[in-house]
Amino acid sequence: MEFYIPRFFSSPEQSYFLFGPRGTGKSTFLKHHYPDELWIDLLQPDVYRSYIARPERIIEIVHGNPDKTVIIVDEIQKIPDLLGAIHSLIEEKLNKQFILTGSSARKLKRTGIDLLAGRVLLKTLHPFVLSELKSPPPFEDILRYGLLPIVIDSKTPKDVLDTYIALYVREEVQTEGLVRNLGHFSRFLEAVSFSHGSLLNISNVARECQVERKVVEGYIKILEDILLAYRLPVFTKKAKRALISHPKFYFFDTGVFHVLRPKGPLDRPEEMAGVALEGLVFQHLRAWNAYSNNPYNLYFWRSRGGIEVDFILYGEDEILAIEVKNSNRVRPEDLRSLKAFYNDFPQSTPILLYRGKEKLLKNEIRCIPCESFLKSLFPNRPLPI
Repeated sequence: MEFYIPRFFSSPEQSYFLFGPRGTGKSTFLKHHYPDELWIDLLQPDVYRSYIARPERIIEIVHGNPDKTVIIVDEIQKIPDLLGAIHSLIEEKLNKQFILTGSSARKLKRTGIDLLAGRVLLKTLHPFVLSELKSPPPFEDILRYGLLPIVIDSKTPKDVLDTYIALYVREEVQTEGLVRNLGHFSRFLEAVSFSHGSLLNISNVARECQVERKVVEGYIKILEDILLAYRLPVFTKKAKRALISHPKFYFFDTGVFHVLRPKGPLDRPEEMAGVALEGLVFQHLRAWNAYSNNPYNLYFWRSRGGIEVDFILYGEDEILAIEVKNSNRVRPEDLRSLKAFYNDFPQSTPILLYRGKEKLLKNEIRCIPCESFLKSLFPNRPLPI
């Protein structure tokens, strides 16, 4: 068996969906943990053809293999009609576990996740987090190329990322018929890349890629459904000042952002590095929260006057406010937004992540080196503050 890097994700005993973008290692994880169980790989053309013609065939396969207690259907979104047959099998109470992987929730939302609600859990697999890697790449390389397993394993990460985007767009967008004009969608991907780590202004994106606002709204929903991007809502609970209403936008991996973001002579490297760092922290917080069974809701906070805190983690017993700065020292202006949030929510814990080497406490604000923070992030443990 090829070299395997253990993941923090752990399989529940109940049947579950395992969602995650292509290349995050869903199949690798399952093949490592379930090498001899019943596999139905819908990416295989002959397998796909047999089940698209007769989805109920899975009932015959399961009944014909009574010794198999785990049934894995890889890329279930390819044939959503299989969910009806799987629902029927679950109702038979055969004491079998179904694991249904997917890199897109779009068709499944329309045709059947609700059908299995309560019977099948929803789980996610993310790119690597730094604490999963015993010997991670240099931090600057991580900011540039991200943490997708297929990229970490490669000697030419830039080439892999270029191919990844091209294949993903073709297979998940064009082949599935999600957009009518692939050229418009490609221009949209470039335009929306400037929103990574920023407020999402759909009208501005539409103007930039020269398509209607309604079309851009649909494109953004496609990115969310195929798990390439996420919107982060603003924290509005018991607000003491006027807040903006636009969400922030992030691609799921900082390497994907780097590939999609056009670069030119007017782009300042430090600006790119700043939003890449912020995106890297976001993807770590999402993974840590998901693998810890989601103890927090994730937000950001921004007043109409422009005071912003990058991430708010709102849990049952605490509020954590995290600001990310791509600077190797802590300046007084770096603490301004956290101070404002702390004044409004004195029960919160304000945290600054920066590129320096020392842990500091300044004006009740914990200042922590970002790289060591991410390397010390483990599921089901408190944040390393």
